[in-house]
Amino acid sequence: MEIKVLGSGCAKCNQLEEATKQAVALAGIDAQVEKVTDVVQIMGYGVMTTPALVVDGQVRVAGRVPSVEDIAALLTRE
Repeated sequence: MEIKVLGSGCAKCNQLEEATKQAVALAGIDAQVEKVTDVVQIMGYGVMTTPALVVDGQVRVAGRVPSVEDIAALLTRE
């Protein structure tokens, strides 16, 4: 599973990155978490508000920081 956190490095972007790492550990998922700060790459996903969470190429969350439990549930859904 490939997970990307999109954001410029703001506090909420950092919160989403940390919450995502915790959710991966909580769910016991084998995943790579990558932070993307390049504006051109972020725009390539069609994201207008950050932070955003991309799972396997699909934007799953944008403009907010969900709880660790919500992220874990999102990652374990088929």
